[in-house]
Amino acid sequence: MPSLVTERPITTAPSAVAPSWSPRSLGILFIAWLILQFSGIFSPGLLDDVDSIYIQIAREMLQRHDFVTPYIDGIRFFDKPPLMYWMASTSMSVFGVSDWAARLPLSLAVLALLLSTYALGNRLFSSVSPAHARDRGGFYSALALATAIGPYLYTRFFIPDILIALWMTVGVHLFLIALERIADNPGARRLASETSAEAASKSTLVPCLGFAAVMALNVLTKGLIGAVFPIGFVLLYLAITRRLHLLTRFHLVSGTAAFLAIAAPWHILAALRNPAIALPAGLGLPVHGGWTWFYLYNEHIARFLSKRIPHDYGQTPVWLFWLYLAIWAMPWTTFLPAAISTHIRALRTRAMASAREHEAALALLLWSLLVLGFFTLSARQEYYSLPAIPALALMAGGVLSRAERNRTDLGATELSVKLFRWSAFFLLPLTTAVAALCAWFAIVAPRPVPGATLSTLLATNPELYNLSLGHLFDLTGPALGLFRGPLAAVAVGLAIVGVASTILRRKGHAYAANLAIATGMTITLLAAHAGLSRFNPILGSKDLAKSINAVLRPDDVIVLDGELTTGSTILFYTGHQVHLVDGRVNGLWYGSFWPDAPHVFETEVSLKALWQGPRHVFLLTSNAASRQQTLAPAAILATSGGKAVLTNFAPPRP
Repeated sequence: MPSLVTERPITTAPSAVAPSWSPRSLGILFIAWLILQFSGIFSPGLLDDVDSIYIQIAREMLQRHDFVTPYIDGIRFFDKPPLMYWMASTSMSVFGVSDWAARLPLSLAVLALLLSTYALGNRLFSSVSPAHARDRGGFYSALALATAIGPYLYTRFFIPDILIALWMTVGVHLFLIALERIADNPGARRLASETSAEAASKSTLVPCLGFAAVMALNVLTKGLIGAVFPIGFVLLYLAITRRLHLLTRFHLVSGTAAFLAIAAPWHILAALRNPAIALPAGLGLPVHGGWTWFYLYNEHIARFLSKRIPHDYGQTPVWLFWLYLAIWAMPWTTFLPAAISTHIRALRTRAMASAREHEAALALLLWSLLVLGFFTLSARQEYYSLPAIPALALMAGGVLSRAERNRTDLGATELSVKLFRWSAFFLLPLTTAVAALCAWFAIVAPRPVPGATLSTLLATNPELYNLSLGHLFDLTGPALGLFRGPLAAVAVGLAIVGVASTILRRKGHAYAANLAIATGMTITLLAAHAGLSRFNPILGSKDLAKSINAVLRPDDVIVLDGELTTGSTILFYTGHQVHLVDGRVNGLWYGSFWPDAPHVFETEVSLKALWQGPRHVFLLTSNAASRQQTLAPAAILATSGGKAVLTNFAPPRP
């Protein structure tokens, strides 16, 4: 089998036309971000589970003035590193405690990711972009990332995976810059005639220190995997190109010092402030354990081996994990077969490919395969592939710019014809079928009877709720009647993606065709956001929290009927500690063993005693009828999304 890479080491730096940043392209990207990301931070309310849990942790950091040990509901929470909490708490300290302020840093991180993808795309594809628009490769790549399904869906709630994509994009770019400068400056000496700016532009120290800093931020975002991906990429890239001997030129000592200066302090302080304590026997735990055991072993090694305690997450099958990746990159997945074949050809025929083309092919294929391969071998959720999405977006942007250049400069070529065929025979029928289906349901879905709510029209599939999008399986035919507007918008958006873009591409208007895909996807994703807003009463409890706040007093008690994830938004929107009935499980379980853990865990017996006591009690439950019998007398304060708040007192009439 022929090798996919060059048979000889590359000793010269890639040559390319100097990339340019276009104000028009930047303006379009900013508008796309403004519409899709920034506008979405104000609604809907937070979701129960990790969305509000992570943001509440950030809020409690502000209240405690403790930015080392994360707490939730007054209980230590060791699951994740702190950067996401720091970002949200900093924003709330500036703009006030609100859901939009907590969401703002993640939205700005997406903007940074788009600009980083644009910059890296300009580097990799300026030589294959049209002569009149050298930034097309970067522009199409960032536009694809901005309007793809996965990056949008998984920024609707507060999880760190899009940040991993940002750090990976920046890290890959910095490594390629450093490697190029090493190849350009084997002596690495500054001439007397050089200015400090000229010397800095040739220095390998700056990108190497930048790479180390980004890797440290990655570790503070997602843990040890933040070092595995960038280090793995560097070592594999150098090994494949037979340049491992250059590793010593990457300022390893100063880079390690920079990495430790950023990443080590929190880890050291967290270990010191949360030393090992005696743990109960018979639960699979060590005799003694603290932050170090849980975070370094249980949360990383044990999770990789699917042996984490407690096992409170779902596991996506490998085949479905790879299928999800294709879905998350849609509709730009359409152009990936042509892009991948182009990159493989560049690796096989080294003599015919430019150094920059070889660099792009190896970097993007290696990047995506590294992420996918790691999670193929380990525990995986459906969204764990997000750090590979920028690489796929860059592949799609590169092949689109190459096809546009060839058609503009040389007339219709095999590549542009191939992309049209993929549009005509894959994208067009797929989007047309989905658009027709959405239009059909928008027209024929039964109109709900007066007074019907979404919660009464849904099916329940609790066995799927460990999946991030598990509640989508609750939709029924009657429930779709409440989504007529979003369904109609999706039909229009996908018609633009498929029909309009294919017509424009057929007529040779590649730029307009690609903008049509982005425009159609913008409409489609906004419709998805509107659908999420309709789902919010099911997925969150903000309205119920407002009802509680209207009559809440400082010494009152709020109780969740189950674990924290059943109503974690109550914590954030009331700012009041909550008690949990049979809720000493999952996220709060390990932290509850610490002596300073508050007494918030109730049993059926203690709940009844609390209910009969002198304090006002609010119980958030999804089993109102049953609870009214077991806790009589119990009045209903409010209902929303299939949940109710019961009280042990007569609430005032509105």
